[in-house]
Amino acid sequence: MNFIVSSTTLLKPLQQLNSVLNSSNVLPILDNFLFDLDNNVLTITASDLETTMTTKVPVRSEMKGLIAVPAKMLLDTLKTLPEMPISFQVNVNDYSIEMSAGEGKYHLTGFDGDDFPKVPSLDNPSKLAINSYILALGINKTIFASGNDDLRPTMNGVFFQLSPDDLTMVATDAHKLVRYKRSDVKSSASASFIVPKKPLNILKNVLGNVDTDVAVEYNASNAFFSFNETNLICRLVDGKYPNYEAVIPKENPNKLTVDRGLLLNSVKRVMLYSNKTTYQTRLKITGSELQVSAEDFDFNNAANERITCSFIGDDMEIGFNAKFLVDMLSNLDCENIILEMSMPNRAGIILPENNENKDEDILMLVMPVMLNS
Repeated sequence: MNFIVSSTTLLKPLQQLNSVLNSSNVLPILDNFLFDLDNNVLTITASDLETTMTTKVPVRSEMKGLIAVPAKMLLDTLKTLPEMPISFQVNVNDYSIEMSAGEGKYHLTGFDGDDFPKVPSLDNPSKLAINSYILALGINKTIFASGNDDLRPTMNGVFFQLSPDDLTMVATDAHKLVRYKRSDVKSSASASFIVPKKPLNILKNVLGNVDTDVAVEYNASNAFFSFNETNLICRLVDGKYPNYEAVIPKENPNKLTVDRGLLLNSVKRVMLYSNKTTYQTRLKITGSELQVSAEDFDFNNAANERITCSFIGDDMEIGFNAKFLVDMLSNLDCENIILEMSMPNRAGIILPENNENKDEDILMLVMPVMLNS
């Protein structure tokens, strides 16, 4: 089993596939890339059993064969090589691999490719097509709000809700929530599923430089994403997603409109002086003035800034975790935001004042924190 491939042609897909691999695996074979050679096409697979990703690379060969190649050794070697052709000679009897590049020769031992887990197949999947830009944008706008609680696994991913009218993506960790809707993505039938964070982060990074349609196939247990020469299949989170609509307050008579960039930078500065456990930050709104303040009594630190704003409602003080505010404000693209509130102990709703994209509807919810008197 011999083939020749450009070092950079091989390196880029391997770096993408490497994000699938775990630092420690139950099965040693999962520390490897699976190379499946079919004449001048090399299909490379990486898996952690939950997520499996494959991609195709053009090579020069007239042979067929299967070998599992140690991922770290191969990647570390390729990273140090300039652009040049690399010749792979594989002995399928003892799984020895010899790479030749320029004046260098590198020998490593692989494993039987037949021991590599098979890519799961989807039985009777439903299908959907999403533009890569829209999918990557939706992941970016929501994934930061998902949870990390092993006791509530349904929150450790993004909830996809498909309908003939739109696509809704939701993420929450019970402290913050993001609901992202696209009216330009429609499904022939209503369906919903929860995709874990890891495959979504991989997709987000891979789709960043791609402009194509992503074919999405899904059933009760797996989702399959396919675009260009790349496929990603992942196991879905099992369980029922929380009723997120129930926690979004409908009556919010107090409405603050403020420049997003001004508020974001103010919160970033003020949070430096907050308690590093709670990041408690106070918003005090009186008329057309917003005061952003924080204090850390343990170290006698305090900060206070004033911002001009527009406000409809009764003067109020409300506390938020500054890190949550920074996350949310950083993931909005608008010039001004509206912060809707009812009472200091009820969730605040953050919305863009003017949404330039008529197909996009985004709502962010942040739970308040109790203020020190």
